[in-house]
Amino acid sequence: MLTPPTSGCPCGSNLPILRCCGPYIAGAALPPTAEALMRSRYTAYVMQVEDYLRATWHPSTRPIDPIIDKNEKIQWLGLEIKSALRLRQRKADLPEQIDQDTVEFVARFRVNGRAQRLHEISNFVREPETPGGVPRWFYVDGSFPEQGTK
Repeated sequence: MLTPPTSGCPCGSNLPILRCCGPYIAGAALPPTAEALMRSRYTAYVMQVEDYLRATWHPSTRPIDPIIDKNEKIQWLGLEIKSALRLRQRKADLPEQIDQDTVEFVARFRVNGRAQRLHEISNFVREPETPGGVPRWFYVDGSFPEQGTK
């Protein structure tokens, strides 16, 4: 695992990582929402924590191959949640215990110096990791409304 940044959490919050995504990545807490899981997964990509990415990827769609290529020179530049406000408005009309959610985001990064952006609408489910276990959020898959370079 790479050393965490000393400023705000990579997910874009103003909180230090130890009070934001750090406890989720360390396994000390479970993300309470799909958005919190998505933010922590972004932070795990920044920090190259493959074990966390695997643990939070739903078993039905989890890749067998490595998720992170340690030889690829990626510099993560930032995360923008596109659907946070819409999600809060939509959830206000729904029961508290929903078990499926989506999060739309744009992640900016450089690969070998070339700027790129990933615009994804991610699908999440909440279910027990094991029968009788505590319900937790899992990333399932995503669609890409637009892709390209900047």
